[in-house]
Amino acid sequence: MTTETADAAQRTLTGDHGIEVRWIMPEGFFELPFEADDLDELADQLVALAKQALPGADEEVQLQYAAMCAAHYDEFIEAGVQYAGFVTTEVDGVRCTATVNVSLMDLDERAGRNPAGFIATTMRHLGLGQIDEVHLPCGPAVTCVGNRASNVDGALTQSGQDEPIWTSFIQVQIPLDNGTVLMMEMGTPTVEGWDVFSAMFAGIVKSVRLFDDSGAPLVMPG
Repeated sequence: MTTETADAAQRTLTGDHGIEVRWIMPEGFFELPFEADDLDELADQLVALAKQALPGADEEVQLQYAAMCAAHYDEFIEAGVQYAGFVTTEVDGVRCTATVNVSLMDLDERAGRNPAGFIATTMRHLGLGQIDEVHLPCGPAVTCVGNRASNVDGALTQSGQDEPIWTSFIQVQIPLDNGTVLMMEMGTPTVEGWDVFSAMFAGIVKSVRLFDDSGAPLVMPG
C-alpha cells in the first residue's frame, strides 16, 4: 500500500485489494512521511518536517518534535495508517491544531451483507461515542463523534512532565466490498477549533471517490 500525491490537493491510496481510494485534502496540511526506505531516511524526513512546521523554534525543540512524531509510527503500523497529516490555524485568536489520519483495516468476517450496520451496532455496543449511519457519494458509511484522553509528551510542555489532554474526534468508517474498511479520523485537542475542523473534515470525507483497477469509478452497495 502506498500513499501518493496526485496533485496539489488530491491524495491516493493504491494497493493489492483492487480498489483505489482518492480524496481531497485542504491546503495547509503538514504530512508525515510514509515512503522512507529505512529508519535513517525516516529520521531525516521527520527532522525536515519539524523545521517546516516549527520554523521559529530552536534546533533542540525541532528535534524533540521530530522524535515525538517518530514515536507514533508503531501505532500507525498497528492501526494500518496510510496517511497522517496535521494543520495549525488561529480561530478567534486561539492557536488551534487538528490531525487527520487515513487507515485501511480488515473488515470483520461477521459483517455480512450489511457491513455498515454491523460496524454501527458494534461501535454503539462499545460506547465509543455518538454513532450514525450516513450515505456518502462513494457509498454507506458510519460516523462516530466522541472524546478520548491522551498525553502530551513532557518535551513539549512547560512543566517538562507528560500532561493529560482530551481530544475530540470524528471517525468515519467506509466498508469496501473487498473485505476492507477505509477509516478516516479527525482529532483536535482545541475545543475552539472544533466547528472549523469538523466542517473541514466533512469536506474531506465527502470528497472520497473509489475506483477499480481499470480506473472506472465505484460506489459501494447499500
